[in-house]
Amino acid sequence: MIQRKLALVVGISALTIFLMLRWEHVITLVNLMSSKRPSAEPELPTDTITPIQGTRHLMVSAFKDHRLGGAIRVISIICKQELQPLYCVLCANANANTNAKADWALNQCAFSPAKVDVHSDDFGFPFVTSDVLCMSPEIQQATHVSITANAYAHLTFLSIQNQEVKESFKYNFTVCISNLFGEYNNALQFVQTMEVYKLIGVQRVVIYNTSCGPDVEKILQYYRKEGMLEVVPWPIDKFLMPSTGWKYDLHHGDLHYYGQLTTLNECIYRYMYQSKYLLLNDIDEIIMPYKHANLEKLMGTLQQQHPNVGVFSIENHIFPKTQFDDSGRFRLPQWRGVPGVNILGHVYREPDRKHVFNPTKLLISPRSVEQTSVHSTLKHFGLVFTVPFDVCRIIHVRVPLQGQLSKDQLFVDKKLWEFEELLISSIDRALNESGVL
Repeated sequence: MIQRKLALVVGISALTIFLMLRWEHVITLVNLMSSKRPSAEPELPTDTITPIQGTRHLMVSAFKDHRLGGAIRVISIICKQELQPLYCVLCANANANTNAKADWALNQCAFSPAKVDVHSDDFGFPFVTSDVLCMSPEIQQATHVSITANAYAHLTFLSIQNQEVKESFKYNFTVCISNLFGEYNNALQFVQTMEVYKLIGVQRVVIYNTSCGPDVEKILQYYRKEGMLEVVPWPIDKFLMPSTGWKYDLHHGDLHYYGQLTTLNECIYRYMYQSKYLLLNDIDEIIMPYKHANLEKLMGTLQQQHPNVGVFSIENHIFPKTQFDDSGRFRLPQWRGVPGVNILGHVYREPDRKHVFNPTKLLISPRSVEQTSVHSTLKHFGLVFTVPFDVCRIIHVRVPLQGQLSKDQLFVDKKLWEFEELLISSIDRALNESGVL
């Protein structure tokens, strides 16, 4: 009997302590949600990746999503095994429209629960691209946001981008290149690809750079000065052990392919109101119109035929870098000392393999996409259309997938040679002015 009473007392005491702790937590949240933050200098990130204090999660950048009623979307990398309640601190800057130094003072903040939307394409990795969604009716004009798991944590604020909807755009076509890593130094192919982009109508290229070699570094600086290239620092290896592959069972690591999925999604929101269209592909791929002179004419036709489509899926076709044009027409002496692949010398294309999935890449209206994977979108508005092979396809110069095939079993595809007259001189100019030659 005494033991039963003792157990009852212990149980009631434990329950009382638990309820007191929960009540204290609720009171803290209520106080924070209703509090006015005094004017202060907010701490802004010094890098493109910011740890969420008290967690293993990372936040990257923040955007206002007008398609979701003005919700604030924080592009993030979330550790799936350590999901916990997260909270948004949304702050308004009363002087945001002026350039005075005092602008940085945040004079009002609201604290609210966050919704964590983990992307479905994690490929088995423990860290996955995610959206942390914030919506507080108290602060509709928020200019900065921070994510926290602890009401008392030290906060670093991200500036909220895409504050206004725009109907006209600075660029028509922008290419998003997900990652450079492993001291990437394929300089010749890089320059050739950039110059082909110009000729088919690309005005802007965005590259997320973890590491590159000395020659590519010179080329990056050249195209940045020229105005065509934006290089976004991507020091993911300072925070996680990124995988060099796409599948956890095969390649291991914390995060898929140096955070490729995160950077692709970040690029969509970064250029949501800067570019009419985005091309989401790798540095060794060119989305090439075959029935039209350039991308503008291609999309003019496709949008007229498919007005409700916002995602255009483009077939990938492999040009093995192990097979060379026999004539040596573009084996130019001035390029011999430049490291990298000469894509003009690879005109043989592998045939499609029956019963094998041919991965596609994407040409999108960014305002039609909410989340993307590498080869398809995860969430989008409107329809998806697969562009016929003969209209547009990807020229992908890389190691072969069907290495057993002889040259006679491959197709000859000299599309790039159509640009010879302008292309050779522009490649030489870029290599010379960048200091690579």
